[in-house]
Amino acid sequence: MSTVTDRLSTVLPGEESRPGYLFWLSRPRFWLYQGGPVVVAVTYAADSPGELFSPLAVALFLYFTIPANVFLYGVNDVFDRDIDQINPKKDEGREVSYRGDRVVVAAIAASGLLAAGFLLFLPPLGVVALFAWAALSVEYSAPPLRFKTTPFLDSLSNGLYILPGVVAYAAIEGVAPPLSAVAGAWLWTMGMHTFSAIPDIEPDREAGIRTTATVLGESNTYYYCVMCWLTAAFVFTFTHWVFGALLLVYPGLVFGILAIGVDIDEAYWWYPAINTLVGMAFTLVGLWVMLYG
Repeated sequence: MSTVTDRLSTVLPGEESRPGYLFWLSRPRFWLYQGGPVVVAVTYAADSPGELFSPLAVALFLYFTIPANVFLYGVNDVFDRDIDQINPKKDEGREVSYRGDRVVVAAIAASGLLAAGFLLFLPPLGVVALFAWAALSVEYSAPPLRFKTTPFLDSLSNGLYILPGVVAYAAIEGVAPPLSAVAGAWLWTMGMHTFSAIPDIEPDREAGIRTTATVLGESNTYYYCVMCWLTAAFVFTFTHWVFGALLLVYPGLVFGILAIGVDIDEAYWWYPAINTLVGMAFTLVGLWVMLYG
């Protein structure tokens, strides 16, 4: 493992330069958290394989994979600079910390404004979803709303991760995706966000930050996540039972983590890979339906 890490360190940019800093600020391991829903949505909206790679579909994927993450996590880091001083994720070097660079702030703002280029190509629903995504991306971290410091609204507002998929589906199909799919995916993000907040419970309490996880405590937060994911699976069955079955992996993993006694600080870092595999399964089902009906 150390050999692989050493090789990657020679290829990937270092955080000392501004481009390298922005690269790591965008949380590369989480890129598909916004780009992935675009892939899934386009797969189900497209009527033919060629439509999967339409210029608009490709542009949306590229935007929500990198610039959108620079914007989302950049805003987060700017307004969390005080809290991050005691955040173990920053101390361990797994995430970079905001350094007060005005050029970086300008790059973060430009990454958000870049989304405006899609407005001319989206139907009204897509425009609404894009504005909602931008608003939630800012107000999750920034005053005056700063949803991340309000228990349960922090969880609810993380539906923003699904909105890129709504934008993409509307862009390709011209209509809204199934309501049950949007609601199920939104519930999934609520569970995923709150699960990811468990390692931050103590740092957040030390900083005086109230979140769903700090209010519930670690044990009850696990059950809250299971509730979100079971409800998401149930709601997704109204789109198709296969989707509901796929989402059962998440409550199953929680019970496995608790039964085996895996450290949540380590388990948290598995989820980019787990989410990618589940998203791939969703995509493969969609491709099968497209090709074989």
